[in-house]
Amino acid sequence: RANRNEMLRASTSTTCRSWTLRASRCAARFALSPRPARAVVGRGARRIATTHAAAAGAAGGQSSSSPPGSRAVRDAAPLVDVDEDARGRARAGNVRLVQWYPGHIARAERLLKEQLKGVDAVVEVRDIRLPLSTTHPEIGAWCGEKTRVIVLNRADMVSDMERARWVSYLKSIGETVVLTDARAGKGVRKVKELALAMSEEINAKRAAKGLLPRPVRAAVIGYPNVGKSALINRLVGKAACASAPRPGVTRDLRWVRIGGDLDLLDAPGVLPARLHDQRAASRLAMANDIGEASYITSAMAAAMVEELKRLETWSIIKPALVKRFKLDNLKLDIDKMSGEEFVKRFADKTCGGDEERAGTRMLNDYRGGHIGNFCLELPPHREKN
Repeated sequence: RANRNEMLRASTSTTCRSWTLRASRCAARFALSPRPARAVVGRGARRIATTHAAAAGAAGGQSSSSPPGSRAVRDAAPLVDVDEDARGRARAGNVRLVQWYPGHIARAERLLKEQLKGVDAVVEVRDIRLPLSTTHPEIGAWCGEKTRVIVLNRADMVSDMERARWVSYLKSIGETVVLTDARAGKGVRKVKELALAMSEEINAKRAAKGLLPRPVRAAVIGYPNVGKSALINRLVGKAACASAPRPGVTRDLRWVRIGGDLDLLDAPGVLPARLHDQRAASRLAMANDIGEASYITSAMAAAMVEELKRLETWSIIKPALVKRFKLDNLKLDIDKMSGEEFVKRFADKTCGGDEERAGTRMLNDYRGGHIGNFCLELPPHREKN
């Protein structure tokens, strides 16, 4: 027993020394490559930054009474560059490292590509607040010459003018467009009519070749949490597919039959393996179209404020934003205030200084339409730079 205890102590000591050495090397490596302040990264990266800060303090012989993860420790991390230029680079226009690619998406993408070879048509669902950011860059190659219908879901969450502009733009480039609010069931009948019309057209061609009619197969595809499963449930008239207001609920491909003429494939939301356009990735996070593990809520809320300032409709949004977040009694110029400062003031006023909780409330209020109905993107030829 004494020998076993001695071996256990030796093993524990060796493991501790090994992890300390690794942390010191990581701290030294990251110290040589400064990053912008408050980069939007996942929770794992926050833990790494805290480890690096602790390791750097130990290497410098400094003692700290702050608990791990506290503001003092985070501010001491070598990853943080506190100069003004770095702060500016970290704002909405150039937010870093918003990435979300769960394992089930990679598997679903492989299966979806195989299933798309055998479907007759594709129904692509997009979030009307982000019609460009919520289309997969490879969808054209996947669909080929198949009939495609673009469904702009959540049509109630933008203004009439913006809806008209997007429909006009997409029709001008040859797309078939339908506006829906799958949650309330608006516009769903139009989707069903188009699907059945496709069924009749395809079976007429089969009959001309001497083939028997069959149900038409259509795949419903799109980014996570854009409303694919909710749309299918409305088309079927019952809860045939799991649906919830968060990304990543649907994880497997599933066929659903509507009547005897149409089979719909409910597929998980599919994202590119890497989101190269980080401004578009930030918009996806604001609209809750990617998982919360990919960003820090307070930083994303700050990026949202900066993004809203760039919109043509900012003069209309600003009064509602200030009133909703209880800053209307403060004589402040919101236009000159950074997004980070906006979040901080809101946190101090309503959340006891907790910026993460304040950021969550701000994002949820936008997603719920409590600060107005508007697009985060406009058609390319009219969008402001």
